[in-house]
Amino acid sequence: MSLLSLRDARPDELDAIGDMMVAAYAEFVPPGRPRQWRAYEDEIRDVRRRLADATLIVAPDAGRPVGAVTYYPDATREPNTAWPASWAVFRLLAVHPDARGRGIGRLLAEECIRRARASGRDAVGLHTTQLMNVARAMYERIGFVRVPELDFFPMPAFRVMAYRLTL
Repeated sequence: MSLLSLRDARPDELDAIGDMMVAAYAEFVPPGRPRQWRAYEDEIRDVRRRLADATLIVAPDAGRPVGAVTYYPDATREPNTAWPASWAVFRLLAVHPDARGRGIGRLLAEECIRRARASGRDAVGLHTTQLMNVARAMYERIGFVRVPELDFFPMPAFRVMAYRLTL
């Protein structure tokens, strides 16, 4: 594995990062690709929409993005949940399918945690789903614990699960 360095995304690579993130989430597309999924895919791809409130952290390798995550230093700016004001949040952590198994997801999560600690946040929050077994297991190994009171349901009977890491 080459040693990757993480950095904030540059404006000239935002489209490539959006495409990479959509590719990373493609395995979770429900049968029939419902309207709600198409809207979610558009949200994943539109990284620019999040940049007013968040930082897009990228893992480049050989000139292309192989991983990225959206980091909200102020959790209240993340639109899906009423997160506590003293928290940071990250979402849409994505690793391109061709780059999995190299620890890139963990590096991205740990960078968000590092930034949250450095800015004096009390905790880091995130959402994931039952389908995302690998990611969920990684978050739990890092020390994230469930906070079901911050779960939400974007579609009936589809729970998006909240997690917290106290800093």
